[in-house]
Amino acid sequence: MTAALLGCLWISGCGPPDSRSHGRPGYPVSVVCTTGQVADMLENIGGRHVRVESLMGSGVDPHLYKAVPGDVRRLNSADVVFYSGLHLEGRLADLLEKLARRKPVYAVTEGLEQVHKKGGKRLREVPGSEGNYDPHVWFDVSLWGECVDYAAEKLIALDPDRAEDYRRNADAYMARLAELHQSCREQLAGIPKGQRVMVTAHDAFGYFGDAYEVEVHGLQGISTADEADLSSANKLVELLADRKIKSVFVESSVPQRNIRSLVEACAARGHTVRVCDQALYSDAMGPEGTPQGTYTGTVRHNVKTIVEALK
Repeated sequence: MTAALLGCLWISGCGPPDSRSHGRPGYPVSVVCTTGQVADMLENIGGRHVRVESLMGSGVDPHLYKAVPGDVRRLNSADVVFYSGLHLEGRLADLLEKLARRKPVYAVTEGLEQVHKKGGKRLREVPGSEGNYDPHVWFDVSLWGECVDYAAEKLIALDPDRAEDYRRNADAYMARLAELHQSCREQLAGIPKGQRVMVTAHDAFGYFGDAYEVEVHGLQGISTADEADLSSANKLVELLADRKIKSVFVESSVPQRNIRSLVEACAARGHTVRVCDQALYSDAMGPEGTPQGTYTGTVRHNVKTIVEALK
């Protein structure tokens, strides 16, 4: 479908009728989310009272994702839409903005952004881009817990009749995330500090590095749409060789070619570095129905993979 026709669906309403865009939601509440991480969050908060759909599946890069006609139909028929925010879903921004004129649409990171702008430093600012923030907040489990709290309040406002259940579910999930956050800290602290270095395809793990005291480097920038810089790549090769780093990491939703070029460049300098056998889950979760198909499962997988590769 062309961009013009997608625009028609949004602007003139020539898509499926949106019978529940005003007033009380249906039951179960129809929730459409952009990414798997956000969908998993809303399933944990909403429980049996919600029906959650995700636009993006396993292995999908949200930075580059474009809406398809089926997405338009699902978004139009939803009671509420939740997305990650901070420009993660850059190519959906205009569509989400137009949709917000007709129904509740929330970025789960909005609460973090509000606190940050009031002086409570919660977000990583993008160097050289004032007012723009790194969107990959889910890599700090404690920050993602704050997003859970914000999303729960929005769901409660939409469906106050089931507020008690939503609050109970959210509190229980946040408690599990707090335990997971502490477990991540303890496991990663077991890697000798000099070896606690992650090199990945793009700069998605900044919050992870800050939260768990890991030195992180990405070949590409915050977005996978950024090009790998030759000078930066050469500096990474030098770092890997000088520090005798054992492994570099690929990501499930990002092509491997740039990382593999690092390995070849290190070999030319006489240093052997391997590409970790297990891909990390960065912008997308694992396949549905697997442990890695949940947020907590992806976190556990990533931490286990990193610890085994760098120790």
